Amino acid sequence: MATAEAEDFQRKVAYVFYAGLLIAGIAVFWIWGILYDIWYPFTRGNIGVYTIYVPLIVFGILGLLLYRKPAKDVQKK
Repeated sequence: MATAEAEDFQRKVAYVFYAGLLIAGIAVFWIWGILYDIWYPFTRGNIGVYTIYVPLIVFGILGLLLYRKPAKDVQKK
C-alpha cells in the first residue's frame, strides 16, 4: 500500500499535469488568434483548432477539480 507521502506526491503530479493541459489549451487559443487574427473558431476553415483547444481546456478544468487538495478529515458525530 502506498504511504500518505507517496499519495500526496502522486496527487500533486496529476494536479500539475492537468494545470499544464489548461494552460496549453488557453495558449493554443491565444497563439492561433494572434497568428491568424481569428478569434471566432466556428468558421468552416477554423473548426480544427476548436477540436484541439476545447478538450485541453475541459480536461484541464476537470482534472484540477478532481485533484485539488483534499478536505481535512471531517469529524464524525
